[in-house]
Amino acid sequence: MSEAAVKAGRRGRGGGGAARRAERTAVSIETAKYISRNIPNYEVLDDAALDLIEINAETILAEIGVNFVDNPEALERWKAAGAEIDGERVRIPRGLARKLCSTAPATYTQHARNPERSVVVGGKNLVLAPVYGPPFVRDAEGGRRYATMADFEKFVKLGYMSKWLHHSGGTVCEPTDVAVNKRHLDMLLTHMIYSDKPFMGSVTEPSRAQDSIEMCEILFGKDFVRDNTVMTSLININSPLTFDSIMMGALEVFAKNNQASIISPFIVGGAMAPVTIAGTLTQVYAEVLAGIAYAQIIRPGAPVVFGTFVTSIDMNSGAPTFGTPEASHITYGAGQLARRLGVPYRSAGSFCGSKLPDAQAAYETANSLQMGLLSGVNFMLHACGWLEGGLVASFEKFVMDADQLGTLHQFAKGVDLSENGQAMDAIEEVGPGGHYLGCAHTQANFKSAFWRSDVFDYKPFETWDEEGARDTQMLATARVARMLDTYQQPPLDPEIEARLRAYVADKKASMPDSFT
Repeated sequence: MSEAAVKAGRRGRGGGGAARRAERTAVSIETAKYISRNIPNYEVLDDAALDLIEINAETILAEIGVNFVDNPEALERWKAAGAEIDGERVRIPRGLARKLCSTAPATYTQHARNPERSVVVGGKNLVLAPVYGPPFVRDAEGGRRYATMADFEKFVKLGYMSKWLHHSGGTVCEPTDVAVNKRHLDMLLTHMIYSDKPFMGSVTEPSRAQDSIEMCEILFGKDFVRDNTVMTSLININSPLTFDSIMMGALEVFAKNNQASIISPFIVGGAMAPVTIAGTLTQVYAEVLAGIAYAQIIRPGAPVVFGTFVTSIDMNSGAPTFGTPEASHITYGAGQLARRLGVPYRSAGSFCGSKLPDAQAAYETANSLQMGLLSGVNFMLHACGWLEGGLVASFEKFVMDADQLGTLHQFAKGVDLSENGQAMDAIEEVGPGGHYLGCAHTQANFKSAFWRSDVFDYKPFETWDEEGARDTQMLATARVARMLDTYQQPPLDPEIEARLRAYVADKKASMPDSFT
């Protein structure tokens, strides 16, 4: 037999495999529906412990109080609601904050411009959104550098192309080549045009929150925005116990317009909160109670999320640490408190302190993601791309993490006990001493039976070696390039796009650049 005939024979026998490989590598912009858990939440605290934390949190609010700084209107609102005001200190009588929080909805829908991408936040659901806020980016080719608007656009496109990611996020990286007072316009425009998934608004100044509302009114229609939630945005509390006028001003804009806010303490244990788990949980709960209550003062029924960003501190270097047991205990406990309060819960993410997408990053990220799934998180910001304690958004880690989010979807399904799941027909067909590779049950289920990574290498050593002995970062680099090369912009009414671009251009032209 000639060499050509041998090669032809190999191609013929490999046709089915080649077709399956082509199917796996075909361009896809499929987005999985947000996770609906069919597994129990993991709870670390009993009712007595939760009661104690709630009582102590009420003591903090009533006796120590919280500061609402540079915001006299907020002080007046609190006074009218029944709080005691002493300068900028707000002391909230026992029971008042919880009573105000009672109008907050247990679930809400955030609408996307593509209705198929809309998400329901709360209940047993888990919505996954990408990294938020890093001033630096990293990739294998360019290394660590300040982020640009071009980087931001690439991340939004990658997020749109990522099957397991439900949300486009907000400040996926901080584009430092655009003026501070104008970059929110470009970021919002990018989310609106290059993705059709839900997104977040700007919170860096109240007027920028208002710009977010006005741009959404162009995208969705003014009446639709008035009656529906189209943004879920991050409002950080200056822990310990301080609510600044910038974040509260943005919260006021969003709450007034029925847009959702994540009320989230920013906790580094030992620096912004006590070193103990119970002490941190108590402070977190007090801060969240005050923040959610204030949102309900602005507009009863405004959608809110109980947020918790928690890490500990390395007592030798002062650097934050991630994926630790202490952070897990706090995240699990905060989930229990959120469910008792009756509001959606935000926490966890692809947290790590590593400088590279390496083994440290993988271990810490895996711990953090599983913690988020099992703690009952409903909205997970930073679900992919986080590196170096949140200072860096990594392109390689973005696609590695986004791929691993598929394991959360699969795990959350729980155990299938249907007739097909029991597989008794397969066991009967194969019997003692056989194998299941060719049985009818395997043939009917093999495509969906096991979750499979789109990044990891499962090839035999010889094939892996022949293809360049690529490690996971190298495989991720190739995947980033392929996803960006095959990106296809989701359709948008040209008139709406033109109006959005005109709004951004007019706003930017109306003010000088400011980088402060």
